[in-house]
Parts: sequence; C-alpha cells; structure tokens
Amino acid sequence: MRSDEFYMHRALDQARRGLDAGEVPVGAVVVDAAGEVVGAGFNAPVGGHDPSAHAEIQALRAAGERLGNYRLDGCTLYVTLEPCLMCTGAIIHARLARVVYGAAEPRSGMVESKANLFAQPWYHHRVTVEGGVLAARAARLLKAFFAARRGRAGQNGEGEAG
Repeated sequence: MRSDEFYMHRALDQARRGLDAGEVPVGAVVVDAAGEVVGAGFNAPVGGHDPSAHAEIQALRAAGERLGNYRLDGCTLYVTLEPCLMCTGAIIHARLARVVYGAAEPRSGMVESKANLFAQPWYHHRVTVEGGVLAARAARLLKAFFAARRGRAGQNGEGEAG
C-alpha cells in the first residue's frame, strides 16, 4: 500500500489544476481499499457556476460514478484543505472510512479549526481523520493564490471577492 504522502501528492496535483483554472487551489482524490484512485477533483465553483463544486464533492461524485454507488465503503479521501461543513456532511453520507487532509482551514474547517463534526455522537457512521499531511505544501499553494489575487485587486482597485 502506498503512503498517505503519495496520495496527498495526487491531491496537490488536482489543486494545481484548480489553480490553473483560476479557482482556489484545493484538490482531492478518493482511493479505494486496494489503493486505486477511483475519483479526483479540484475546486470548481466559479467556473462551474456551482456553489457545491468543492474539490471533495467533485472527487466523491467521480468515485460514486466509477464505483456505481454513492456509498464509498472502505475508501479514503485525500484533500489538501480541511473540509468545510458541506463537505463534511457529504463525507459522512458517503460512508468513507477515512479522511486525510493537508492544511487546516481556520475560518471554516469542521475537523479541528471551528468544530469536529466527525466526533459528534449523533452520527451513525464514524470516519477516521488525520490532518497535517503535506500541510506546508498545501498552504503554500493557497497563500500564493491569495497573495496574487490581492496584488491584482490592489492594482485595479477591486477588493478580494469571497
């Protein structure tokens, strides 16, 4: 079985695809129990005009399509940024075995930063979570994106869009 870092590098590759598309650089891959990548995605809400098109959702959709089931039992999601509320709910609903993420998301992260939704007793499914895998690389991509965005905003008088 390959290491968490190996799969996080695949998620970082997806994040770079998002960056190239002008999206916030977050990437994700879903890996089955045999170690095969069965779904991948990057943030695409702007280009796709879809507020739900976060990297995790894109990867879950691709994995569900490939496996022919919305339940992704035994699968692991690798994502470059701590999941938000929406993505955490989708992860639980998909019955993933495990989530591995890179950088913490201090404003909206629902694993360690703002709350730990995976630890709530009312959920009928338990997800194992590990954070901080290649966190510095994921954070660098995000910081570079937002620094460039602020630089453009400063040049043309526009503020940073949310």
